[in-house]
Amino acid sequence: MSEPLVEPIPGHPAAVARTTRRGFPERSLVVADYHAGIESGLRYERGVELPSNAAVRRERLLSLLDRTGADRLVVLGDLGHRIGDPKGDEAEELRDLVDAVTDCAEMTLVPGNHDGGLADFFDDRVEVTARSGVRLGDVGFCHGHTWPSREVLAADVVCSAHEHPAVRLEDEVGGARKERVWLRGSLVPDVFADHYGVDVAELEWNDPQLVVFPVFNNTSGGTWVNVPGQGFLSPFLPDGLVGGEAYLLDGTRLGDYRNV
Repeated sequence: MSEPLVEPIPGHPAAVARTTRRGFPERSLVVADYHAGIESGLRYERGVELPSNAAVRRERLLSLLDRTGADRLVVLGDLGHRIGDPKGDEAEELRDLVDAVTDCAEMTLVPGNHDGGLADFFDDRVEVTARSGVRLGDVGFCHGHTWPSREVLAADVVCSAHEHPAVRLEDEVGGARKERVWLRGSLVPDVFADHYGVDVAELEWNDPQLVVFPVFNNTSGGTWVNVPGQGFLSPFLPDGLVGGEAYLLDGTRLGDYRNV
């Protein structure tokens, strides 16, 4: 059996993808929603005082790069937390992170809604793609806050983020806990054809699987995908997804995310 194009790392909100860059095969570590500087952001936005977890986040990521032997790190958007140019603690965390990562791997950022000022901030040390995503071989990448490009949709697997998907799990005595999850399912061509104003037959379509990544940052909130009244954030969800299933970080299959 051939190796999956995108394989989650058990116990971690990260995956390894078999990608291609400039005609050469690569092994890419993929993470989403890093939200560097979130502690300073929460202090400014909500008056919440939290110690910085920057060093722990960075070491978690570097450990995964080392463990997987990845050639490239792909960040599926929201690498930073501040909407706009990074400043203060966030800017320092981003500089330290990029210095450490680019010492051992190439780095690609698919911009998210929090990454408006990062292209100029990194100069040419980080490849920053179009906001509609990028296709690296048979795998497409987008953040998910905008519609993915038709090139991304032509991949065999589409990796997305933005949702921070989570489930509420209850025990027999009424206790509840929140768990980050992966969402996986098939994309619906009609939804994307309607958006682009074309016939389905005009799409280059390889029946792609969608993989929605859990948030990498432990402090950030998320979309409770199994709680009534919770809406998705991506413009193509949930209508663009069929047969969506949830998986815990340890690989446990929960089944249809709506019925967990």
